[in-house]
Amino acid sequence: MAPFLLIGLCSICALVFFLRLDMDARRLKSAFKRRHSFQEATIQELQRRLEEMGERLRETEELAGVRTPPLPKSGLNLNKRSQVIRMSRRGEGPQHIAASLQLPQREVELLLKVYGLVLDSTRKPSS
Repeated sequence: MAPFLLIGLCSICALVFFLRLDMDARRLKSAFKRRHSFQEATIQELQRRLEEMGERLRETEELAGVRTPPLPKSGLNLNKRSQVIRMSRRGEGPQHIAASLQLPQREVELLLKVYGLVLDSTRKPSS
């Protein structure tokens, strides 16, 4: 009879353990749902505020009549500049250089003219 009592007692302990585990799981699930709903509400509030700020910014820009212009594309970088000068030293013309480097011909001509002026000023002895 002792083995049956021991089995019964173990079964009761397992049942109590399972019920306690189930209660803890339900409590954690409830806490998770509360936290999740709070976070959702916070996210929605932040999105609403962000939209309001964007609208106020657009209204302010319209009232001021000022639009921030897009930043201009940067000019000739140093690498392209050195390529232009190197190709010119090899005897290539501005039209060929501009086509090779995909640059406007006038920009290449200007760069070569400025480079020529700089060379002339360094070659002449100052009086």
